[in-house]
Amino acid sequence: MNYDTARKILIDQTLTTENNPDALLIRMKQGKPPVPGQITSILLALKVAFEALKEAQTLDRELAFALFQLSIKAQQLYAAGRKAGIEWPPLLKEDLLRISLASESIFSGAWQTPPSGGLGSL
Repeated sequence: MNYDTARKILIDQTLTTENNPDALLIRMKQGKPPVPGQITSILLALKVAFEALKEAQTLDRELAFALFQLSIKAQQLYAAGRKAGIEWPPLLKEDLLRISLASESIFSGAWQTPPSGGLGSL
């Protein structure tokens, strides 16, 4: 995967249009889990973007907004779903933390890993 593909994947996962019904944020708003392989694709795209941008001084606004949404909005949707009684897949909470840390890595230029004491609460 190259940077352009990774960037497109990340942005597409946040687009809330009828043309993209399987975007992560749309699925979560609907109380649906990610499609198989979706989180893996997002994490791979984040790693590719990190490698391409780790020396960059600026990020484009569209990508930055997508990273924000994948980090924050997805966790908010997860919490709201739990409160509404949605049974999310068992590892989704940890996957969302990995997405958040990878997004943070792109902003900071240093790869972030989960704390060794556990994944914490989302």
